[in-house]
Amino acid sequence: MRNFPPERIRPGNASNANLKGDYILYWMVANRRTRWNFSLQRALDWSRELRKPLLIVEPLSCDYPWASDRFHQFILEGMIDNANACQEKRIDYRAYLEPKRGAGDGLIEALAERAAVVVTDDYPAFFLARMLRRATHRLATKCELIDSNGLFPMAATDKCFVRAYDFRRFLQKNLPAHLIDLPDAEPLPVPEIGGTVTLNGSIKKRWPEIARPLSKVSLEEFPIDHTVRSVAFTGGPQAAEGCLERFLDQRLDAYATMRNLPEEKSSSGLSPYLHFGHISSHYIFDRLMQRVAWSVEQLADSTTGARSGWWGVDENTEALLDQLVTWRELGFNMCSHRNDYERFSSLPDWAQKTLRQHAKDTRPYLYDQDSFDAAETHDPLWNAVQRQLAQSGEVHNYLRMLWGKKILEWSESPQEALKIMIHLNNKYAVDGRDPNSYSGIFWVLGRYDRAWGPERPIFGKIRYMSSENTARKYRTAGYLEKWGG
Repeated sequence: MRNFPPERIRPGNASNANLKGDYILYWMVANRRTRWNFSLQRALDWSRELRKPLLIVEPLSCDYPWASDRFHQFILEGMIDNANACQEKRIDYRAYLEPKRGAGDGLIEALAERAAVVVTDDYPAFFLARMLRRATHRLATKCELIDSNGLFPMAATDKCFVRAYDFRRFLQKNLPAHLIDLPDAEPLPVPEIGGTVTLNGSIKKRWPEIARPLSKVSLEEFPIDHTVRSVAFTGGPQAAEGCLERFLDQRLDAYATMRNLPEEKSSSGLSPYLHFGHISSHYIFDRLMQRVAWSVEQLADSTTGARSGWWGVDENTEALLDQLVTWRELGFNMCSHRNDYERFSSLPDWAQKTLRQHAKDTRPYLYDQDSFDAAETHDPLWNAVQRQLAQSGEVHNYLRMLWGKKILEWSESPQEALKIMIHLNNKYAVDGRDPNSYSGIFWVLGRYDRAWGPERPIFGKIRYMSSENTARKYRTAGYLEKWGG
């Protein structure tokens, strides 16, 4: 078998390969794409090594937290892209959409019984991390979890970084060695070992949806939240690559100066596609660097942790790289090293201390989760942000920070504020439930930030933000007109 980055392989169990197995099984759960995917690449390597056909199974449970039309539709659109790509390359691909809660239990174990090797995606957050831990240990054959999340392998760090500056400095010292290990752009050649895998009768009888045509699927069939409607933009690898090209052509040249302006549509729009694995950060990096004719020799020798100047490219490209590599992968670093990444206890000691000291401070307003959800506060700008999140599934990052700060200010405790932020973000944001979105939520409470003065009621030393300052700093009239209700 050809060389493969060892830091990206995590054993799922202690079993050996079943050399009598009929196929290699790729259980696609996080890297939902057929290009620039280390997991798929590893599965194809096993297929060639053992001379066995590849079976790709991409499941969609209806029993995950906050399951809704919004997320189901987005994933389904990606499944259609993946099915078409595999059909073109004569790779056996099966989507499985669970028709009712619990219907999919046991499917992967049953498929693994006839597999020589099982390959799946390594992902450190949300319910996937727990599901993978439970399921892989139950498999009777060799299982590997493959990290295709970012440019820097999660296992190549031995600690959890508490500041972006320190993590950036670490990357400047250690990332260059990993930039030569990019996944195959097109890991789906016409395979040497082709053919359709024949599923046995018991599997087809118990899980008939495993071979169901995706064109026949209606969201109304599933026991999910139908009040959280699908978003206006399309999911899937094809839509993701189109989004990237539009950003590179139309908005990158002003990204450094415009990305923090809520009134401008200047963000990349890629975070939902990154979250659902419809696009790879390696692919974004490659397209970005092709655009500026970059080579690794342009990296500066300095490892000071400065956010600009290291890559040796223009300020707009530097700014996007800092978001894509430093900030995004900082979230994966947290989730891969701490099991309590979504709990109050994961905050820095100084942040926990100051929030507890001010926990009993009088709140100017108090709202419960339902009031926040319905955008029924006294603040028109906050209500507009919540409406945009609920209706469109996305919010500008600066406004999302303001949104979180006000929830902290108007909730009965910091712990209650955290619970509400996680619920609303995970319920509505297409890019929610992701290591990067947890970074944003917890930044509101002090993660990756520093103590600020003067000390304030409720916030203590936590950074303060207000709707009034936001309205003075940015043009919000048009935003309020669109989302004010």
